[in-house]
Amino acid sequence: MNIKDEIKRRRTFGIVSHPDAGKTTLTEKLLLFGGAIQVAGAVKSNKIKKTATSDFMEIEKQRGISVATSVMGFDYKGVKVNILDTPGHKDFAEDTFRTLTAVDSVIVVIDVAKGVETQTEKLVEVCRMRKTPIIVFINKLDREGKDGFDLLDEIEQKLGINVCPLSWPIGMGQRFQGVYNLYEKKLCLFSPHGKQSEEDTLVFEDLDNSELEERIGERAAEELRSEVEMVSEVYPEFDKATYTTGEISPVFFGSAINNFGVKELLDCFIEIAPNPLPRVTEEREVLPEEKNFTGFVFKIHANIDPRHRDRIAFLRICSGEFQRNTNYLHIRNNKKMKFSNPTSFMAARKEVIDSAYPGDIVGLYDSGNFKIGDTITEGEVLHFKGIPSFSPEQFRVVHNANPMKYKQLSKGLEQLMDEGVAQMFIRKLDNAKIIGTVGALQFEVIQYRLEHEYGASCTYEPLNIHKACWISCADDKMLESFLARRKRDMAKDLDGKDVFLAESQWILNMVQENFPDVQFHFTSEF
Repeated sequence: MNIKDEIKRRRTFGIVSHPDAGKTTLTEKLLLFGGAIQVAGAVKSNKIKKTATSDFMEIEKQRGISVATSVMGFDYKGVKVNILDTPGHKDFAEDTFRTLTAVDSVIVVIDVAKGVETQTEKLVEVCRMRKTPIIVFINKLDREGKDGFDLLDEIEQKLGINVCPLSWPIGMGQRFQGVYNLYEKKLCLFSPHGKQSEEDTLVFEDLDNSELEERIGERAAEELRSEVEMVSEVYPEFDKATYTTGEISPVFFGSAINNFGVKELLDCFIEIAPNPLPRVTEEREVLPEEKNFTGFVFKIHANIDPRHRDRIAFLRICSGEFQRNTNYLHIRNNKKMKFSNPTSFMAARKEVIDSAYPGDIVGLYDSGNFKIGDTITEGEVLHFKGIPSFSPEQFRVVHNANPMKYKQLSKGLEQLMDEGVAQMFIRKLDNAKIIGTVGALQFEVIQYRLEHEYGASCTYEPLNIHKACWISCADDKMLESFLARRKRDMAKDLDGKDVFLAESQWILNMVQENFPDVQFHFTSEF
C-alpha cells in the first residue's frame, strides 16, 4: 500500500466533553465496535494500568478523574481510526487544548439532561478557532432530558455552531424506542440489552409506510413524522464540504452505555470525517502526501515509570513515512536523533512499530530532549504553528522548602514545565518564580510529583492575579514606556517573552485604554 492509500484510510479525532457526559463510555463502545477490545470497560481498566503507574496518579485514583490524554487506535471496515480521549476536568484543560492541535476532527459529547455545559463551551471555542470539523453526539437518551429541538437551539446559541441532525430520537427515557437515521434512512430500534443486532435496524425510505405504526405505535409514529419534517425544513441538508470546513456540525442521538446509536455514529464518521489534513508551519504549509517525513510533539508524559525515569513524547505525524532507526533532525536542538523503539498506542497494549503514516500518533521514549511544540523532520527547518500556551487562571509563588535540595527543585520544575503541567513566569521586580495553572488541582499534582519523583519539596504563596497576558507592540518607544511604567506587573515566560500580570479585570481594562498601541494576547502564539 502506498502513502496516498495509507493517508486515505486514516481518521484521527479527539473526543471532548464536560466531565460525566459519557465521553469515556463512548470511547469504550467505539473500541468495542472496532474489535480492539472484547468487553466494554476494558479501556478504563487499561487506562488505569497505563497511566496510573507513576506515583502522582494517586491523585487521579483519589479524585476519580482522568488527568491525561489517552491514545487508542484500531481498524474498522478497512479504516485506521486513531482516538484521543481527553481529560474532561477543567483543571486539566490545557492538556485537552494541546491535544486538539493533533487531531483532524472532533466528536463532542453532550448529556441530554444537562445540555451544553461550561467546559464544553471552552473546548468548542478552541475547535472553532482552528476550524476543526465537529460531530455532536447527544448521549444518555435512555434517561429523561431536554427536548431535541431545544437542545439543538442551545447548541447553536452556546457553542456558536450550525447543526445538521443526521439522526432523530423516538421518545426519551422510559419512552425511548430508538432513533431514525436520517443519513441512511434507517430505523434503529432500541433494546436495553446492550447489544445492537442487525435485526434491530430496518430500512425506512419513506416514513409514511404503515409498518412504522406496527413497530413503534401510532402516537410515536405520528410524532416522528412531524419532527422529521420539521428537521428537514429548519436545518440545512448535510453537505460533506461544509462539514469538513467546520461550517456545519452533524448531530447524532444515542445511549453509549447501552451501546445504542454508536454504530451509526462510527459508520457515518469513517465515511465523512476528513483524512489527515495539511498543517501550517511558520515557513510554509505541509501536505500529508509529501515524500519527506515531518511531525510535531504535542504532549509529553514524564516519569511514567518512576523507577526508570522515562518520558514519552507524543508525536503527531504530518507528512511522509516515519521509520524506526532512521536519523531525523530535531529542529530546536539542531541535532540528529534515531528512535529504536517508537511505539503505537493500541487499546490493550503499546507495541513497537517499524513505520507510521500521517495522522498516526507515535510514542517516542525521551530522556529530556523534547519540549511541547518541537518539530522533527528529515532535514528541512520547519516550525509548526498552533500549539499555544493559554493564559492561566490561578497563580502562586513557589518557594523552596528545603535549601539542600535546590538543584532537585530546579530540575523538577523545569521538567514539569516542559511537560506542560503548568506555566512558569519570572517576575522582573524580584525574580520570584510564579506558577500559573488552569485549575487548583494542578498545584497539588506539582507538589506531590516534586516530592515523590525528584526528592524536592516546595511551598506556595497565594498571589492575587486575574490574568497573565503576553504583550506585543509595533512601536518600540511605546513598548519601552509601557515596560517602564508597569515594571512591577511585568514578568518573563520561560521562552523570554514579556508577560503582563493584571491584578484585576478593571486594571487590565484601564491599562488597555492608556496604552492603545500595545496588544494584549491571551495565548502565547500571536
